[in-house]
Amino acid sequence: MRLLSYSHDSSADAAGGPVHGWGLLSADGAGVVDLGRRIPDVDDLGRLIEQQRLGAARDFVDDPADHQLADLTFERLLPWPRKIFCIGVNYGGRSAEYADATDAAYPSVFVRFPDSFTGHERALIRPPESPQLDYEGEIVAVIGTPGRRIPIADARNHIAGLTLGNEGTIRDWVRHAKFNVTQGKNWESTGAMGPWLVPIDEIGDFEQLRLTTRVNGELRQDDTPATMKYPIEYQVHYLSTFATLHPGDVIFTGTPTGAGARHDPPVWLEPGDTVEISVPEIGTLRNTIADEFPDGTDIVAPEPR
Repeated sequence: MRLLSYSHDSSADAAGGPVHGWGLLSADGAGVVDLGRRIPDVDDLGRLIEQQRLGAARDFVDDPADHQLADLTFERLLPWPRKIFCIGVNYGGRSAEYADATDAAYPSVFVRFPDSFTGHERALIRPPESPQLDYEGEIVAVIGTPGRRIPIADARNHIAGLTLGNEGTIRDWVRHAKFNVTQGKNWESTGAMGPWLVPIDEIGDFEQLRLTTRVNGELRQDDTPATMKYPIEYQVHYLSTFATLHPGDVIFTGTPTGAGARHDPPVWLEPGDTVEISVPEIGTLRNTIADEFPDGTDIVAPEPR
């Protein structure tokens, strides 16, 4: 079962805008079954997860498609997640990319805002304030059952499913101040989430998942969660110690070595580039790159104080 969020541009609502929907990928992979019509008391995929009703979607996995996938626009997988946690410097070799590497006893954690992400097959937006848009391919866990102080052994039972993420970053803005990456991580539509959610019962051992990132077809990142310093189950445990995890909360579980910032010289994403993040058991998240102001508008970034 593959659950997704979309908009349908071929018909418009009363206000003249696109119709937003949510559903599941049809059995042949070419279409989408409209679950908004079949489960009318649920507004979107995020609400379905919040209500812990993924099982209700399974009743329709064999239904014929209502829309062809080619006619739809993918939207951000979860419209408005309550919390988005991101784990930094977690895969094998990742700490070595930093000159001031330390052997921290706990995970590096920061948060992002929902509108810093867009959907599958959408453009990541490079702002005029910086050319340093970088990619970070990640496996993303979506919480399905609430919990506080969740034991590691029980963590998997609190995950609704997995999706993919590009935790796109404006590199120079993460260095505006010490111990602070928020500014560089939250530019609108610099990251992506999707293309769909795969329920946890269709995912095997996390350590067997192979995550790759390609830019214009060139392999840039290639690793498995087996090299994570803090495994996904531990992340759920750790985060739930200080914050109650709620259904629909999101965890970006870390990115492998190979981001553009660590090339010599650095290689930033540019308009026209295509980034593909893949895990065979989940799918491929694909995004192009575009400038926020294609006419070349020059906006001066604020000077450091």
